[in-house]
Amino acid sequence: MFLFVAALTFLSRENGSAKRQEVWSNTMADSGYEDEAPYKGKIALTFDDGPSPVCTPQLLDGLKKRDVKVTFFVTGQNVESYPDIVKRASDEGHLIGNHTFHHVQLTAANTEEFKAEIVSTNEIIQEVTGKETSFIRPPYGSWDKKYEKELNMFPVLWDVDPLDWCSTNVDKIVRNVLSHTKENSIILMHDSYDSTVTAALQIVDILQAEGYEFVTVDEILFD
Repeated sequence: MFLFVAALTFLSRENGSAKRQEVWSNTMADSGYEDEAPYKGKIALTFDDGPSPVCTPQLLDGLKKRDVKVTFFVTGQNVESYPDIVKRASDEGHLIGNHTFHHVQLTAANTEEFKAEIVSTNEIIQEVTGKETSFIRPPYGSWDKKYEKELNMFPVLWDVDPLDWCSTNVDKIVRNVLSHTKENSIILMHDSYDSTVTAALQIVDILQAEGYEFVTVDEILFD
């Protein structure tokens, strides 16, 4: 059975916003959030376009300290340029997914280009990590469903997008994520910016304190 995951809901969730902002303020003030919050469910943090030679290692360091696993949707050309970073991410338990080789809009490509962008990226991911991947984050969320069975790939979209690629305001990025995240959310971020790394680690700290568990996307989609 082949699954097409289309999680473009982008719905505002106001309930719990006040509590989130209180937790956010307390965490930022280092007030010591001592009481264990009730379990709220799983969420997945995902990062596109990497790896970055500077930002991705910094992010990996922070995630390792927090024992948090995420999903990286990498481009083939960046895997080719920075294989050691991708191998490290995989070895540390993060899920590596396909983001095409050249970050192209797949629906604008012809059939052969469409397949080549995906297959070549799958091949280099397997070469570097020793693991196959069946998950793809199509650039711009643009996907042609007719290729799912032939390529045996599961497209993974998102329901939380803080637009971190166009803002360096860490507080704004954090607040955007907190105000939209709920159980089983898939959060879209980009590991190419210092501001994203800082925001992502704050997001992890706050949402863990609220009772959320961070998992890789396969656990959201198939558990």
